Amino acid sequence: MHKVLIVDDDPIQSRLTSEVVAKAGFTALTADSGAKALDMLRTRPGIGAMVLDMVMPEMDGMAVLEALRRETIAIPVIVQTAQTSLDTVISAMRLGAVDFFVKPVAPERITISLRNALKLGTLESSLKAERARREGSFSFAHIITKSDAMTRTMALGKKAAASTIPVLIEGESGVGKELLARAIQGSGDRAGKPFVTVNCGAIPANLVESILFGHVKGAFTGAVSDAPGKFREAHNGTLFLDEVGELPLDTQVKLLRALQEGEIEPVGASRPVKVNVRVISATNRRLLNLARDGAFREDLFYRLNVFPIYLPPLRERRDDIADLVDHFIARFAAEEGRRVTAISSQALEMLSGFDWPGNIRQLENAVFRAVVLAEHPVLLPEDFPQILAADKGRDAAFGNRVSSFTPPAPVHIDNAPALPRMPDAAPIAIPDRFLDATGNVLPLADIEKDLIAFAIDHNAGRMAQVARQLGIGRSTLYRKLKEYGLEGDTNVA
Repeated sequence: MHKVLIVDDDPIQSRLTSEVVAKAGFTALTADSGAKALDMLRTRPGIGAMVLDMVMPEMDGMAVLEALRRETIAIPVIVQTAQTSLDTVISAMRLGAVDFFVKPVAPERITISLRNALKLGTLESSLKAERARREGSFSFAHIITKSDAMTRTMALGKKAAASTIPVLIEGESGVGKELLARAIQGSGDRAGKPFVTVNCGAIPANLVESILFGHVKGAFTGAVSDAPGKFREAHNGTLFLDEVGELPLDTQVKLLRALQEGEIEPVGASRPVKVNVRVISATNRRLLNLARDGAFREDLFYRLNVFPIYLPPLRERRDDIADLVDHFIARFAAEEGRRVTAISSQALEMLSGFDWPGNIRQLENAVFRAVVLAEHPVLLPEDFPQILAADKGRDAAFGNRVSSFTPPAPVHIDNAPALPRMPDAAPIAIPDRFLDATGNVLPLADIEKDLIAFAIDHNAGRMAQVARQLGIGRSTLYRKLKEYGLEGDTNVA
């Protein structure tokens, strides 16, 4: 639920505005001075918008707006004033206010203004995060979380950012391991430098070494030019090795050398190349177990596992679901040109109770689908049929048109049982028009006769069309009709 800060030195006006905000479905926070409002914004995260009175003692609304700009506190501000001076409104807008209204104001006006401001604030945050991701300045402030389960993760990430220590991020698929890696880079000395991502599980085994370390021209068939490789692309920056547990054992040896010596040897090269790369690796499997089973080198595991960080799944940080949903709604509504502005409390409650085996990636895709298909500005439970089916059964999600089959709980790919072998089916006897009753091939003349008879029947006796489709001349067709005794079956046309 969004938090709205109401700043007004008039207790009656503050109480009235708080009631309107609460009825609109938001959590109202109050401050009776500009100084208290700024202190709350600095110390209490999660405030989505502010309703600011312009006339207050000591620190008025204009001074608050100036302080917000000076301290780069990004929050949508709606100003309210008893004055109708156009100069005041223009000055407030220039300092960043997104809307204004003159007291007294109708409750509906406040509600609409707040919803627009919150949507705008969420969209601006999304755009800033995307811009920061592209520029290499993505930081922990851009990660959407307020859950206690993420407190230790964020603290460890910030400590890792202050060093070049190798980091291993462990977590299920879809929890946001790459975003955490980008925040570590963007908050450290390598901010703005190259951030190169490699999905180790998606590279063919015979190309892993070339893609990571590069190759020289002529090193193998198809090497028509030199290729720098991902390590050299990430020089002076960060190399993110996603699903590092999927690397072949022979490549792990070279990776260990690159980490220990700070140099790589491109395929076909005669001498090694020095590189300055900070490596952050990630895995959705327990590397320690892989090392014990011999599927991953122990020496490389200990080299990568210097600073492990565990990223909890979404089901352990349910407090983040509401903010993530708002973020995705604002983003996809803008991208798809849809007028979806919010989610109903019933739908949010349903999403918050779901276990999300696919984590944030699954939530993102569910909201994307809902925004695209929604027929109302507020998302309802029925806009999430798959989640509703798992929660209430398929009859509730799709009506009574289908059976009440409930899909089984998802199983992690590491624990998935082998697919059962289907029994060999008895061959189906399909009559072949080219075989006789004993299974021998029919004579060519019999097959040709049947084909001509079929073509005549199919074309209703139109001989010109029959000849054209059979690819023969009409004289040849008539000769064959006489030869096969089919003349009496035709109506020449």
